[in-house]
Amino acid sequence: MTSMPASERIGSPIKRAEQALSAAKNAALKPAGVTVPQYAALLFLTEHPGISAAALARLCGVTPPTMNTVLTNLQDRGLVERTPHEWHKNVLETRLTEKGAAVMRDADARAVRVERALATGFTTQERATLMELLDRCADLLDAIRPE
Repeated sequence: MTSMPASERIGSPIKRAEQALSAAKNAALKPAGVTVPQYAALLFLTEHPGISAAALARLCGVTPPTMNTVLTNLQDRGLVERTPHEWHKNVLETRLTEKGAAVMRDADARAVRVERALATGFTTQERATLMELLDRCADLLDAIRPE
C-alpha cells in the first residue's frame, strides 16, 4: 500500500503528456534527420547564435555533458561550428552552419506542425491556462529540489 493513490498523483499525467509529445516530435523530426534534443539545440542556436554549450544546456533542460554530446554529433554532421570566444578562449561559441540552418528550417516546419496539431485541441484560454499551470508546476518543483 502506498501513501498516495496513483489517481491523485500529478506527475503521472505530466510524464505521459511529455512522453507522447516527445514521441510525436521524434516521429515528425525523423525525416529531417534530427532528434528532439538536436532540434532543441538548433532552435535555441537560431535564437541565440554564439551561445556557449553550458548556456545552451540550461535552455534545453539537459546537463552540460549531454549538450556536448548533442553538439559533437551536430558538428560531425556539419550542422554547427564551434569557435573560441573572442575574449574567453576556453569558451566555445556555437553557431549554425548554412547546412544547419537548412536542416533547422525543415525540422522546425515539422515540429511546428506537431505543436499546432496539439494546440487545436484547446481554446486560446485553455492553452494559456495550461501553460500557466505547467510553469507553476516547474516553479514548485524547482523550489523543493534539494541542492
